[in-house]
Amino acid sequence: MRAATVREEEIVVEEHPDPEPGAGEALVRVRAAGLNGGDMAQRRGLYPAPRGWPQDIPGMEVAGEVAALGEGAERFAVGARVMAIVGGGGQAELAVVHERLLMPVPDALGWPEAGGLPEVFTTAHDALFSQAQLRSGERLLVHGGAGGVGTAAIQLARASGARVTATVRAEELREQVARLGATVLAPDEFVEDGPYEVILELVGAPNLADNLQALASGGRIAVIGVSAGAKGELNLLALMAKRARIHGSTLRARSFEEKALAARALEREVLPLFESGTLEVPVADTFGLEDAAAAYSRFEAGAKHGKIVLLIGDGA
Repeated sequence: MRAATVREEEIVVEEHPDPEPGAGEALVRVRAAGLNGGDMAQRRGLYPAPRGWPQDIPGMEVAGEVAALGEGAERFAVGARVMAIVGGGGQAELAVVHERLLMPVPDALGWPEAGGLPEVFTTAHDALFSQAQLRSGERLLVHGGAGGVGTAAIQLARASGARVTATVRAEELREQVARLGATVLAPDEFVEDGPYEVILELVGAPNLADNLQALASGGRIAVIGVSAGAKGELNLLALMAKRARIHGSTLRARSFEEKALAARALEREVLPLFESGTLEVPVADTFGLEDAAAAYSRFEAGAKHGKIVLLIGDGA
C-alpha cells in the first residue's frame, strides 16, 4: 500500500507492506483521512504515536470501507462504511482498526466529511460535556473557533442549548464561523464580553490571564490546544477567588477502553445529529494522497474554516 510517511521531518509518499487484521480487528480501505495538529507535531518528532501504532505513517482519523475482518470481528460487515480515531497510520490506503473503535458513517455524509469527523467531534464532545460539564443555558467561549475542533465545539454546544462565543483571528473567516451559531469576536475582544461559565482553550498559554479574568464564578477552563505556546503564569489567588477549575486533556494517549467508550458516546449522542442535519463537518480543502506534503503546508498556513482532508482511492 501507499502511505504518507515521515522522513527527516518531511512528508513523502512511500510503499509499505499491506497490514493484516488480527483478532477483533477490521482492515479498512481508507477513502479519507483528516489532518490534525497532532500530525504536524508528529512530523517534527514532537508527538510520537502510541505503542503498537505506526511511527512513520501519520494520521489520527480515518473513514473508509471494511475490506476484510479478523477472527471474531463481527460488528461490521465487509463493505460497510466506517470511521474511527486511530493512534496513527491513518494517512494510508489501508489501515487496521479494532472494531470497538469503529463507528458507522452517517448516510448524510460523503467521504471528505466522514474523514474529518472522528477526531475533532470526539475531542470537542469529550472536552465540553464529559470534562467541563457544559450545561444548557451556560455561556461557552471557544478560542480558535474556525478550526476543526472549534467548529465542532460551536455546533455541539449550540445543539445542547448553550450560548456560544468564539474568537477568530482571520477576519475573512468570521462570517462563516458565525453561521454555525456563534457570536464571533477578534481575539482581543473577549474579556469585555464575559463572563463565561466554560472556556475551551485551543490557542494556548497567551490566553491564560485573560481567560481567568473573563471566567464566571465557578467556571471551568478546558485546555486542549497550545499552538501559540504551552507555558504561562497563572494567578492562583484569582483562581481561588472564582472557585474556578482548569484542566487539560488529550485523546491520543488514552487507553483502548477509554477510546472505545468515547466512540460509543459519540455514536450514541452525536452521530444522529448529522442524519438530522443539525451538525455539519466544514471542510476547508481536500488533497489527494500524492499531494500529502501540500496538504500539510496548507494546514500549517492557517486561516482555514474547518478541516483539511486527504482523499484516497475512490474517495478522491
